[in-house]
Amino acid sequence: MSQAYLKSPMGVLEIVADDKNILAVNFVKTSKQEKNNALTKQCVVQLKEYFAGRRKIFDLPIKLSGTVWQQAVYLVLSKVPYASIISYADLATMVANSGAARAVGGAVNKNPLTIIIPCHRVLGSKGQLVGYAGGLWRKKRLLELEQAFDLS
Repeated sequence: MSQAYLKSPMGVLEIVADDKNILAVNFVKTSKQEKNNALTKQCVVQLKEYFAGRRKIFDLPIKLSGTVWQQAVYLVLSKVPYASIISYADLATMVANSGAARAVGGAVNKNPLTIIIPCHRVLGSKGQLVGYAGGLWRKKRLLELEQAFDLS
């Protein structure tokens, strides 16, 4: 298992990978000793490009973890375009169960690949910032960052 750390504008990100896939990207309080591999280095480069506004889509091999339901939510969530927002209800409908907004929220909260699987792009039904494991202030700043660099 390899791990790298990136001091981002929103705090320290820990990147965990095996030899074939990125397994996790999460905000942590402090960095530890790194054990890099080619994938963690590639992920750091792509995250730096994202924060600089030069990357809107990640091109990394990832391995989704979690239940079948969580993985289905993550696959749909990964298709939400850069600088776009959807509601938990919209996401539930996209996963094929319009009454499952709470269950979708539970899955999103366990997203192991923050930013890469863009859970920060999901808002409450009235457009309010709710439910971000990295903290609502980070969710707000990530959305602002994407809006600032969105030229479409």
